[in-house]
Amino acid sequence: MIIAFGMLLCAGCARTVTVSNTPPPPVVFQETPDIQALATAINRSDAIRELSTNSATVDVLSMSAVPKLSANMHLQRERNFRLKASVPIIMGSGIDLGSNSQEFWFEVPEGMTQTLYHATHEQYSRNLDRAILPVDPSWMMEAIGLARLDPNTVISGPVTRTDGLIEVRTAVPSAVGTYQRVCFIEPAAGYITHLFLYSPNQRLVAKSFASEHEYFAEVDTVLPHQVKIELFPATGPPLALQLSVATYSINQLLSGDPQLFAMPATANRVDLMQLASGPSNPGNTVFGATVGTTSPNYPVAGTSAWSAPTTTAAGTPSAYSASAPTGPPLRGIRYE
Repeated sequence: MIIAFGMLLCAGCARTVTVSNTPPPPVVFQETPDIQALATAINRSDAIRELSTNSATVDVLSMSAVPKLSANMHLQRERNFRLKASVPIIMGSGIDLGSNSQEFWFEVPEGMTQTLYHATHEQYSRNLDRAILPVDPSWMMEAIGLARLDPNTVISGPVTRTDGLIEVRTAVPSAVGTYQRVCFIEPAAGYITHLFLYSPNQRLVAKSFASEHEYFAEVDTVLPHQVKIELFPATGPPLALQLSVATYSINQLLSGDPQLFAMPATANRVDLMQLASGPSNPGNTVFGATVGTTSPNYPVAGTSAWSAPTTTAAGTPSAYSASAPTGPPLRGIRYE
């Protein structure tokens, strides 16, 4: 299977941005912050209830044969999300990734048709340990700058790393056990740069790296213009993609579609829970991976799927176990 995941004019926050010419986000910490101060800074993004762009691109980094895709993205808290991406000269034959309060889906081309994979949030959350994808689309909202930090969920940190970033580890309860989320935070301006999500058995299932940040004074919030996301399914190859956004419209959706967050009525559809029920359907594929099988050609779980990894000054989180004491410095290696 080959993967491939009139603009409204409006006033307000949507504007063309040359990121290299924007001033750096303002300093909010003159000294090392405690967890309450970190939460206050990060949770400034609560002021964003809607986020929209018609000027995005998606680059599937884990599949070099896929061209860069033109995309539009719209989200509305808490779970409304829509990302549609296609080859510019072949509009309508690409990815449709979406979520609403009840369900989520992704639609991809398979041969001459489109196939819609879908599940309800409730069903999927109860089967994450057997799910084809390790997260649902609502996790992307966190990756693009809308993650929250609840001090009551912190199990380790904050600590200042050797690279200068602040590291905080939080607990994320789920129906299949407690996940752990690790945040790397810019120490002066107080925004998240990296996210790592670990399953209850300590397996890395998702990570993201956000860059080219801009400060939006009207909502006192910092947003990235580039986000790299990498997902590690339980079986099959990792999926890595890069989302680049030229302009944002904040708290105003760039769409008049009343069905913007409704799941498409695609005829060819697959219930993800049926795929997760077992490896008895060897013909089923998601993102090119045969369900229920592994291949020696796939990268080892937790390794980079990017053909040309971007190395940053940040490292990966240290190992952690629930029985270990909290609070000591967390050491890391270079991040891919």
